[in-house]
Amino acid sequence: MITFILRRLLLAIPTLLFISLMIFLIVDLAPGSPASQIPLTVPPEVKAKILEQMGVNDPMPVRYALWLRQFFIVEPAYWIDSLFGTTLSEGQQRIVSWQFRGPVMDVILERIPQTLMVVGSAYLVGVLIALPIGIYSAYRQYSAFDQVGSFVAMLGFSVPTFFTGVLISYIFAIKLGWFPTVYDTTLKVTDWESFVKQLRQMAMPVMVLALANAATISRFMRSSMLENMTQDYVRTARAKGLSERTVVLKHVLRNSLISVVTVIAIGIPSIFGGAIVTENIFKVNGIGSALINAINVSDLPMVQTIVFIFAILVVLFNLIADVLYGLLDPRIRYD
Repeated sequence: MITFILRRLLLAIPTLLFISLMIFLIVDLAPGSPASQIPLTVPPEVKAKILEQMGVNDPMPVRYALWLRQFFIVEPAYWIDSLFGTTLSEGQQRIVSWQFRGPVMDVILERIPQTLMVVGSAYLVGVLIALPIGIYSAYRQYSAFDQVGSFVAMLGFSVPTFFTGVLISYIFAIKLGWFPTVYDTTLKVTDWESFVKQLRQMAMPVMVLALANAATISRFMRSSMLENMTQDYVRTARAKGLSERTVVLKHVLRNSLISVVTVIAIGIPSIFGGAIVTENIFKVNGIGSALINAINVSDLPMVQTIVFIFAILVVLFNLIADVLYGLLDPRIRYD
């Protein structure tokens, strides 16, 4: 297992380098320039100095190499030095946001708790809802419960999050007035009243993301259960006199979770993509809203860094899914 993980990590290095190059080129060659955000009243010579400080006039290979070095060398060195109370040596410039005029990683770390709170809660709720629905739908195939579950799952598949977000906000916030329309990122949970406020403002974005996740996972759970329920070992277990509860929950469920756990692990990075839209609908001051704002103002370092972090999450959770697959299935050996 250790050999497999090390081999995959070594393989991830050229993969991430290639992805970083693609991200840098796509963002760098996209229309828009940071010069468009500089007021027209600024004199041309001052504007030229501002762009020079941003490094916009440097050749593309130089900017890519500098960004790569800052991401993999300077930023880790900064956080390690921060633990020991030291500072970066002269010339070790971090990735600076053109919009905030400060380090990109500081902005991301400031916003990531909001994203993790909403995204993590939504994914957990989606998984807790999807697994029982998928299990019972497979056990009661073609029943009324299965039909309703399939219909709701199709809605979750078909309807994008930007539509469900607006619809849920209109129904529960504007018409019914149950939840606030804007997410208050300055709210601090210090007592029961503030805790309830936090739950109320999280309800709608969590509902939107959880619906999309539950739709996908429940369908995978159902199909995996149906596939395993027709296997020979299930008929043998029933023939031995085991109860239906034991057959389904101990034998069928364990083998069905092998593929479902893989889907759950791989789906974790994708939920951050859905959070980009959801955060902007409900005004959550997270990474998704920072990415959209950075795109609007052509803040290239911010866009490149956030998108590359998403790519790292995809590679990382693919590795985690492979490891979990081997742990759950005793037939698979990585040594």
